[in-house]
Amino acid sequence: MTTSNDLKKGMILKLDGELYAVLFYQHHKPGKGGAVVRTKLRNIKKDTVVERTFKAGEPLEDVMVETREMQLLYEEGDNLVFMDMETFEQFHVSKELAGEGLKYLKNEMICEASVYEGEIILISPPMFVELEVVETDPGVRGDTVSGGSKPAKLETGAVVQVPLFVGVGEKIKVDTRDDRYIERVK
Repeated sequence: MTTSNDLKKGMILKLDGELYAVLFYQHHKPGKGGAVVRTKLRNIKKDTVVERTFKAGEPLEDVMVETREMQLLYEEGDNLVFMDMETFEQFHVSKELAGEGLKYLKNEMICEASVYEGEIILISPPMFVELEVVETDPGVRGDTVSGGSKPAKLETGAVVQVPLFVGVGEKIKVDTRDDRYIERVK
């Protein structure tokens, strides 16, 4: 049994008979009273986000979820087709299961699939992805590493803030957890 103190981003919980993914958690100790844990949880089936506060140390039902590596083969309408890297079995998965990570997915990418009772409940992109910049404002002579930033559209459609010196056609490394530019890729 897990407690509210053990929560981590991405963890799957069962509350009121439904599965929720932890999107955000924060331990909070007010001046008066006991500590609490504030959370944002995404209902996996309904794709709704709820905010919920738990007492510190409150017992929660943790769900045993199997994690498998899957390769994105192609898109088919509102579905994505993945192949299990161990069994080579193909799965048709709703795009909604990828959530915010959908904007970083491209064909042949290896993703992490969370499987509960034989059913894929969540698709997570890799923590870091290397994508090409397809649209951004041109760099100006004198732009330096320590300068500002500008928006750049990537090959998958995602928009991230990049340094002023990054131009169209360059490959960059992005952290998918917080949509943050990491570095240029050679």
